[in-house]
Amino acid sequence: MTDPWSSGIVPSRDRPAEIDTSVAHPARVYDYWLGGKDNFAADREAAERVLAVTPGLRFRVQANRAFLARAVRFLATEAGIRQFLDIGTGIPTANNTHEVAQAAAPTSRIVYVDNDPIVLAHARALLTSTPEGATAYLEADLRDPGPILAEAARTLDFEQPVALMLIGVLHLVQDSEDPYDLVARYLAALQPGSYLAISHPASDIHVAAQAEAQKRYNERVSTPQTLRNHAEVTRFDGLQLVPPGVVYVHTWRADPGDEPAPEVTSAHGGVARKP
Repeated sequence: MTDPWSSGIVPSRDRPAEIDTSVAHPARVYDYWLGGKDNFAADREAAERVLAVTPGLRFRVQANRAFLARAVRFLATEAGIRQFLDIGTGIPTANNTHEVAQAAAPTSRIVYVDNDPIVLAHARALLTSTPEGATAYLEADLRDPGPILAEAARTLDFEQPVALMLIGVLHLVQDSEDPYDLVARYLAALQPGSYLAISHPASDIHVAAQAEAQKRYNERVSTPQTLRNHAEVTRFDGLQLVPPGVVYVHTWRADPGDEPAPEVTSAHGGVARKP
């Protein structure tokens, strides 16, 4: 029998889910906002309903993607991290984690995790590693850390520091599912010197428009979202925030000359170190 890890892809433990094109999915809606083509009519309809009340949203998702690239670049260069666990990967696009990390440090090892069958269908685009490094893709749900950590350990050495990337995904975890405990369970498996990178749509920016956008999104998309304010996004005890702390994603270590339009402001983001 062929080992699924020989291809870098770990299938779900259950029978692979069929792609339901009649219901919008977060990864595909996000892909549409980024200008991608891996989406269906239900995704486009949901995305356009949200764009109708937040016309600057395309700029905002691009700002979030740029934050991912800058955070990974910082982690691979200044922080010296060589291992990345990227959960909520989304459909491959420009500046994927392995591309940025391995451009800075070719020995970097990356495990991607997502639970959308569409992302799985494109997973091989995430597996183009340098010869010195490694990439793998795991079909799994953020809410189940045990299997994710166990499977990721086949590529990552959890005796060494790891960067846990939770970029634009925690808003899909409801308050009733205790996102703080969930993140703590992942962090407990990481060695001191590891890092956590988070971006999260904000409830305390453009309040009326954000609330209406959330309402329209939740009416159409399979997994509802919960926006959170700055204090809620920063509430992770025992971590050391990397300057400038938790800020608007487009301002976090912005590249020289960056002057984004005001409408990109919609999400908080930051990076923190486990001491």
